[in-house]
Amino acid sequence: MSALMTDLFGSRFDVGCTVDIENSFENLHAYVDLDGDPEIVPGDRVKVHGEPVTVSYGEKLVLRRMATVHKATALERAWSRFTGNLDFIEMFEVSFTPKRAL
Repeated sequence: MSALMTDLFGSRFDVGCTVDIENSFENLHAYVDLDGDPEIVPGDRVKVHGEPVTVSYGEKLVLRRMATVHKATALERAWSRFTGNLDFIEMFEVSFTPKRAL
């Protein structure tokens, strides 16, 4: 597919991935590593296929799955960057009220 067609309509492809999930005192995470390290940019979506898993406290699970990568159109990429910047700015809440003595 040409670059212009991808920018206008997006694209999608399937890829294998490794899912790493841990639920312990030290870590609570779920990571997905895509095979071949494809470029993922703002606006792209990744859907991991398979049954949901549950990891009990103190356990770690690493498994292989298939994933579908949906590449964003040029408009979706621009919108994701724009709204992402606005979401980031919302995190800066500044107050100009004077300190009170306790």
